[in-house]
Parts: sequence; structure tokens; C-alpha cells
Amino acid sequence: MCGICGYISKNRITEDELRAMNDTMIHRGPDDNGVVIYAGTEGYTVGLAQRRLSIQDLSPLGHQPMESKDGRISLVFNGEIYNFLELKKELSDYPFVSACDTEVILAGYLKWGKDFVNHIHGMFAIALYDRESGELILVRDRIGKKPLYYWLDGGNIVFGSELKPIIYCPGFVPRIRKSILSRYLFQQYINAPESIFEDVWQLEPGSVLYFKNGAVTKRKYWDIKETYTLASAELEESYDEAKQELKKRLRKAVADRMIADVPLGTFLSGGYDSSLITAMAQENSSSPVKTFTIGFDQPEYNEAGYAKEIARYLGTEHTETYISEKEMFDLVESIPGYYDEPFADDSQIPTMLVCALAKEKVTVALSGDGGDEFFCGYNIYEKLAKAQQLDGLGAVADAIGKIPLGKGTLMDKMPFSVRAIAGNRNPETKAQLASENYIKFAHAFLTGVEEGDFRASNSLFLSCKYPTESRYKVDDWVVRRMLLDMDTYLPGDILVKMDRASMKYSLENRCPIMDTSVMEYSFKIPQKFKYMNGDKKHILKDIAYDYIPKELLERPKKGFSVPIDAWLRGPLKEKLQTFSQEDYLKNQRIFNPAYVSEFVRNYLATGDGGHGSGANYSRLVWSFFNFQQWYERYL
Repeated sequence: MCGICGYISKNRITEDELRAMNDTMIHRGPDDNGVVIYAGTEGYTVGLAQRRLSIQDLSPLGHQPMESKDGRISLVFNGEIYNFLELKKELSDYPFVSACDTEVILAGYLKWGKDFVNHIHGMFAIALYDRESGELILVRDRIGKKPLYYWLDGGNIVFGSELKPIIYCPGFVPRIRKSILSRYLFQQYINAPESIFEDVWQLEPGSVLYFKNGAVTKRKYWDIKETYTLASAELEESYDEAKQELKKRLRKAVADRMIADVPLGTFLSGGYDSSLITAMAQENSSSPVKTFTIGFDQPEYNEAGYAKEIARYLGTEHTETYISEKEMFDLVESIPGYYDEPFADDSQIPTMLVCALAKEKVTVALSGDGGDEFFCGYNIYEKLAKAQQLDGLGAVADAIGKIPLGKGTLMDKMPFSVRAIAGNRNPETKAQLASENYIKFAHAFLTGVEEGDFRASNSLFLSCKYPTESRYKVDDWVVRRMLLDMDTYLPGDILVKMDRASMKYSLENRCPIMDTSVMEYSFKIPQKFKYMNGDKKHILKDIAYDYIPKELLERPKKGFSVPIDAWLRGPLKEKLQTFSQEDYLKNQRIFNPAYVSEFVRNYLATGDGGHGSGANYSRLVWSFFNFQQWYERYL
């Protein structure tokens, strides 16, 4: 696990400047660092740099940048190749000198060429320079576990695991990509391929970028839609066979992720996913696995007691700590330092705290991320199943709702649930039920204009949603939303949250459920095995019951909510007021000064943004606040 950065440029970037760029990511790799600069082709200079968190082969033999034995290939790499031991056997004709997984990438490229990426499985961001061809190859893993940004500056390219190396690159002039801000305010994250800056992009999951002599080409080597289409054409008919095959693949995925030359443990929340991964890890270990849980003082949120019972049953070496609201609040100001573009998922705060706890005893921690997306775990999926059944009635309600009534329409008097279903007319966004008000206000933050008949304004609606559902060619809204979440919410929010939170403390996080074999096999499992008789994630739960008594797992999910509303009206109020002053906003030239200033004033006074609905718009204001915190830090 590391941080990487580099460039191919005709502009002069010195070794000291590249080292300074690299050192902005010291938290990603405190154990070692390396920088090389040499002449490329056609007048270009090549620079490669890496910060190393040593996991495999702790010796200097794992140092990066790493070169092939013949000196042809130079490489920097962030992540883990979980099948590297199998690949070493297959590539036995290469003169390996280290015991780390980095070297198999070099050997694989020399044997298979650009097809090497189809042979490696794991989480990775790779930058490989071929001196013979003069080509830079950037690669990101299939689901987007590891981040990779790049800046195209004329005929030059600069890349990094985070934005910070690019921000600190000589000659970089930050310009906000305003076109994505309404979606950010609504979704609370920025999804690939875009980034917060103009001319800076995120390499999409499952993608390869080729850069040669100023020209850029990209291709997808793995795609959610294509993989699903192929796999779902051959569905498993037997539930028992599907369960046993999935269980076998999960066990191998866990075993592969327990290979490390440093202490390893698991996050244990007490939920199904983390409990199953922990149980399989314990099954694969000759000594008690280290497990970590954070608890909360509020009984309505706290699940630490359940995690402790499961840890006791499995026989793990369990560590728990209870965190206060003050401990969470103290992390707010540090968010932009590690989430180096605007990111407003407030669960980042407890995630950082559990990572800090784990880092006290381990360097690698396994988690259950991916279970909800691949096996139908979110509550929204249940709501969508009902919404699809009511879609015909929604069309009728939509037509009736347009009848004028006073200063508005009949729709204005209908309950939220009815309005949501009635307004859900666009075939490209059927699986994205949402509050029209949030979308309307997110747009108005930037323009100051609120549409009268907002439902008729598809351009505004689509500016916050993903108008891409038809590409999946799936009629079932639940399956369609699961696939969309795998393409957007999972890599753009969940994986970003965990990557930055864990790397803040130089902790590596591994996710067995997102193993290539598990992901691809999940598409062969019929939806009725995942969502059975109203039971979400049924087949995964059934496997968990093979390890842990049902009574220890089966309970209502409590969930935890960071008190952002209380913070924004309390200790963060003064800062929020500063960020929303008209003069401040006029100088920024990003948000609509009059509208935002009034909205925030009304929010602080009444909580409803001045719109009289009684609704709480803290989520929207929190997105705005986090953007302003980020802006203050970097610009």
C-alpha cells in the first residue's frame, strides 16, 4: 500500500519539486520513498515517485520505483496483487529478486504486454513506463479500490494517487469544474472520470490509459455492465450450489488477503458482512484474529455490545473503544487534509476513528465493504421494489398533480412519497428516487434560480442524477440500482471514504467481497437468492449462519448518524456564517451570493432553508460547508 505520483512532461520539474509532490502523501507511505527522473522520447522528461507502506517483503528489495531486470520497464504501484504467488509460478522464467508482489507486474508486462492487466487480481493503481516504446501506462483496479488522478496540460501528463501531488506540481493552476457542483451538493461526492478541477480527471475503475508523445487513449478492460451481462446469461439454478460456490470463493478471497508480513486484523461492527469476513479470517488463522470495534455513548446507535458477543463466540482478540461526540467533532477540520477534494459523507468521521483504533495494533485490516451493493443490502432497494409496483399509479398521480391549485398545483399538496413516485417519469433515472426539493435547492445554490414546475425541468434533474440506467438493459429497478451503485456510489463514495480514512493512519484496508472472483460470481446468482421473501442479502446471511448463531446476528440495523445538524447550528455556526456571507461568495464566484446567504440564514434560524416545509436541510448545508472547508484549505 503506497502513494504514487509522476509525470511525462516537456516542462522542467526538478527532482526536489517531484520529491515535494511525493511527500504530500507521506501518510500513505511512511516507511520508504523513491524518486527517479530520466530522459524520455521526443524531448519529454519522465519522473516517477512513490511513498511506501511496507506490507510484502519489508526489505529494501521492495523499493520503488522498481525496474525490470533488463532496465526496459520502470514502475510505481499502489495496492496489492492477491494472486502474485500463483503468477510467480507462471512467470518462473523471470529472475525474481524480491518476495513482493510489485515484481510480478514487471514480469507480467514483459511476458503478456498490455494484456498483463487481465492476469492480475487485487486492488491497484499502476504507473508503468516502457522505455522501449516511450509509452506511459496507467491502470486502475476493476472496482476502483485504489484512486488515480491525472492532469492533462497541453501535451504533458501529471498523475498521482491523490490530488495533492498535482496541486503542488509547478505550473498547476486550479480551476473549479463548476459543472459538477450541483451533483456534488446532492450526492456528496465526485464520481470518476471527473474531479473537482478542470483538466484533472480520475481514471475510471477497470480502465487503462496510454500516454505517448502527448497523445492519450483509454480503454476499459473490465466493466460492470459487460461482466453482468455475460455472467447473468448463465444463472445458477440451484440455491444450495450457489451458496456453496459463493462460500468457497469468499473463503479463498479472505485467505488471499491474509498474506502479509505485518500484523493483520478485521473491522467488526457486528453486522452480517464484517462478522462473516471475521469468521472466515478466524477459520484461516492458527491464533486469535485481532478485531476492532468503536462504540457510541448513545444507546440508540451503539452496536458495540453485539460485536463483542460475536468476537467472544469466534474467539478473536477483541479491542473496542467508545468515542464521544467531541472526539468526532475534533476531526472535522482535518477532513480536507486527507479528502483532498470535496467529500461530505459524514460517516467518514467514525470510519477514521475505527482506523485509528486498528492502527494501534495492526497495519492491515479486512472489512466487509461491497456486501450491500453486490448482494442487495440497502434499504433503498426495498423501497424501489415497491415503487416499481406503483409506477403505473405514479403516472396517473403525475397527470392529476398538474391541476392548478391556488398559486401552485395539486401536486404541492400531495405527501412526499406520492410526489417522489409521481415525479419519477424519466426512464433513465427510474431507480434513483429522490427529493425534488434537494435537487432544486442544490441547483439554486449555483444559479439562484428555482424552477416553478421543477418536474418538467429534466436538465436540472439530470444534473444531480446519473442518466445512464438504460445501458444496463435491466427491467428490474432493484437490480438496475445495484449495478448503478457499483458504478458510482461504491467507488465514488464508499471506497473513497475508506481509502482516505485508512491511509490517514497508514493502515491498509482489504475487502474480500470485492475479490474479482466473488464479484463476477455474484452476477451468476439469481436476484431471488439475494432478495428472498423480503429478506435482503439472504444468501450472504445464510453463509454467515454457518459460522455464527442466527440469534447473534438477526436484529434490526441501528445505524449511526453524526450530529451534523447540531454542529452546524452550534460550534460550526460562526464558520458556516463566514462561508455564506455575500461578500465572501462574491469573491469566490462559484455560488449565488444572495440565494445561498439567505438560505443559510434561514436554515440556522428555522432548519427548513426558509421554505416552510419543516424539513431539515442539514445534508445540503453540510455538503456546502465541506466544499468551503476544502476551498479554504487548497485555494
